[in-house]
Amino acid sequence: MRPALRGEVWIVDLGLAAKVRPAVVLSIPPNDTERALVTLVPHTTSLRGSRFEVETKVGFLKPGAFDAQGIVTIPFARLVRAIGQLKPHDLAAVEHAVCAWLGIVRRETGGVG
Repeated sequence: MRPALRGEVWIVDLGLAAKVRPAVVLSIPPNDTERALVTLVPHTTSLRGSRFEVETKVGFLKPGAFDAQGIVTIPFARLVRAIGQLKPHDLAAVEHAVCAWLGIVRRETGGVG
């Protein structure tokens, strides 16, 4: 299986309770000496109006949102298939929500330094 790339949306098997659903890849592909894991933010159609939900409008997903509170790391073996790619501004919105959920302060990068 080819590596899952950052910003791609995959159908993934999140286990019995979480079921099979789309999720966006946040991690980068690991090197050969690293664990074969991928970190994802799952997509949900059951919205709660949370500040950690990022609604996206893309043709390959049902209306819903990526839920930053559901961030998960799974083995590659649970990836089913790639279904699309988020646009950079949509991925940035998911990253922002994950950072907010984890209490990470992001500094804007404007160049070297």
